[in-house]
Amino acid sequence: MMSCQYLLLFLLAVGVCAVEIQRPRGVPLSKRQFYEEGRPFTCLDGSRTIPFDRVNDDYCDCQDGSDEPGTAACPNGSFHCTNAGFRPAFIPSSRINDGICDCCDTTDEYNSGAACQNTCRDLGRKERESLQRMAEIAKEGFLLKQQLIQEAKRGLEDKKGKLTDVQSSKKDLEDRVEALRTVKETAEQPEKEAKERHLKAWEDEKAVIRMEKDKARMTAVFIELDDDTDGFVSVAELLSHSELDPDSDGSFTEADAQGLLGGVDKVDTAAFESVWTNIKEKYISEANADTAAPAETPQEEMREPVSDNGSEQYPEDDIPDEEEEDDEEDEDEDQDDGDYKSPPTVQTQEKKDDDDEGTMPPYDQETQDLIDAAQKARNEFDEAERALREVDDQIKNLEKEISFDFGPGAEFAYLYSQCYELPTSEYIYRLCPFNRVSQKPKYGGSETNLGTWGKWAGPEDNIYSVMKYEHGTGCWQGPNRSTTVKLTCGKETVVTSTSEPSRCEYLMEFTSPAVCQEPPSLDSMHDHEEL
Repeated sequence: MMSCQYLLLFLLAVGVCAVEIQRPRGVPLSKRQFYEEGRPFTCLDGSRTIPFDRVNDDYCDCQDGSDEPGTAACPNGSFHCTNAGFRPAFIPSSRINDGICDCCDTTDEYNSGAACQNTCRDLGRKERESLQRMAEIAKEGFLLKQQLIQEAKRGLEDKKGKLTDVQSSKKDLEDRVEALRTVKETAEQPEKEAKERHLKAWEDEKAVIRMEKDKARMTAVFIELDDDTDGFVSVAELLSHSELDPDSDGSFTEADAQGLLGGVDKVDTAAFESVWTNIKEKYISEANADTAAPAETPQEEMREPVSDNGSEQYPEDDIPDEEEEDDEEDEDEDQDDGDYKSPPTVQTQEKKDDDDEGTMPPYDQETQDLIDAAQKARNEFDEAERALREVDDQIKNLEKEISFDFGPGAEFAYLYSQCYELPTSEYIYRLCPFNRVSQKPKYGGSETNLGTWGKWAGPEDNIYSVMKYEHGTGCWQGPNRSTTVKLTCGKETVVTSTSEPSRCEYLMEFTSPAVCQEPPSLDSMHDHEEL
C-alpha cells in the first residue's frame, strides 16, 4: 500500500508540469484511442457503430453509455475528471451539470453556470505534502527496521550461543543430580533403620507401660469384685456387674457369670487373669458406676404436723419457705448436673492410656546425626533438581525464541517480552506482542483477557501486517473474546487506537518501524504522461 502512495506522489509531481493530451470531454487517457475524431465510433460493448458526431451529443445511442462520456444522457454512463495537478477520478454521468462541483478541475460543470473554482493544484500540493511526510516517516522507519534486523541477527546468534552453553551445563547438572541422588539414598537407608529402631523401642516401652497399667487395673478390679475379701471372685460377686452379660440380652444369669469364670464358681488372683481378658472391655468400676447413676434427691424425714384444732400445722422454725425451696431445688439440679459424669468408654480409656504414656522420647545423638546427614543430602539433591528444572525452562524458552516467526529478517523480535498500553476514558488496553491482549477498567476492577497469541493473519502478499489473538475470556452467552491487531509503518512503537467493531471482537491499530518498507527511488521510475 505504501509503495502505491509513493508512485502516486511521483505521478502527481510529474503531472504538475506536464501538458494535457486532448481528447473528448469525460474520456480517460486509457480509452483515448477509441475516440478518434473523423472516424465512426463503435460502442465499447461492441453493440453498434455510430458516426463520430453523435458522441457527446446529449443523446444516448450505446447501451453501455460509452457514446456519452461527457454528458448526462446515459443513466449508466461515467464521467472522467482529469483533475490535472491532483488525482483523476470518475463520477456518475448523472452528476454532470447538476450545479455541484464534483471534479476539482470544474470540468463536470461546464454548462451549469455553477461558480466552481479549480482547486486541483491546491489539493495536489496538500496531498503531496502529506505523502512527503509519510515518505519521510517510512524512510526513517525503514532505517530503524534495518537496525532492528541487525540487532535481531546479533540477538539470534547470542541466543544460539547461550543455548549451546545451557545445554552443556544441563549435562553437568544431570550428572550432579544423579550423583546426589545416590548420596541421598545412601544416607536415607541408615536414617530409616535408625528411626525404625527408635520407634520400635518406643513401641516396646509403651507396650510394657500398657501391660503394667493393665495388670494394676486387673488387681484393682479383683479387689473391687472381692466383696467378702476372701481372696476369690465368685459367681455371686460377678453378678453385681450386669454390664458383663456376654450376650447383652438384659439377663445376666449365674450360668453366664460361671461361663465368664471358666466354668467354676470362683477364681483366685492367678486364675482371674484369664477372666480379666474376657471382661476388661466391658467392666465398669463401681466408682464410675456410682457417678453414672442419677443422684437421688435426699429426702428429709416427714415430720408429723402439729395440730391443736385438727388442721395441719408445722413447728414455727420448720415452716417451708416457697422461694427458699425453689432456690434449693435449683441448686440441687445444678449440682447434680455438674457432678454427673458419663462412664468412660473403651476408646476414651485407650486415649487416656496413650496420653499417660507420654510423647516419644527424642532421638539419641547417633540417630539424630544420621537424620541430619540425610536431610543435608536431601537438601543438596533438591537444590540440584531445582537448578536442573530452571535450566530445562531456559532451554525451552530459548528454543522457542530461536524458532519463532519474527518476520523475514526477525525484525519483530524486539517486541518479544514487551508490552504497550493505551489508556481510554474507561479502560487501559494492554498489548503484549506474541503473548496476549487485555483490558482493565481504569478505576479499579479485574483484568479481562481479550485473546492470546494465535498467528500472523495478514493477506498473502503481506502476512506480517496483521496479528491475531484468540481464545480470550468468554463473553456472557457469547463467544470467546478475540483481537485483531493491524500494524502500520511508524517511527515509534505504539498502540494508536482500539475499538470493538463486533461483539467480543476487538480491533487495535499498532505502529512499528518493523512494518516499514523501503521507499522506491524516483530514478527507478520511467517518465509518465499526464492523465
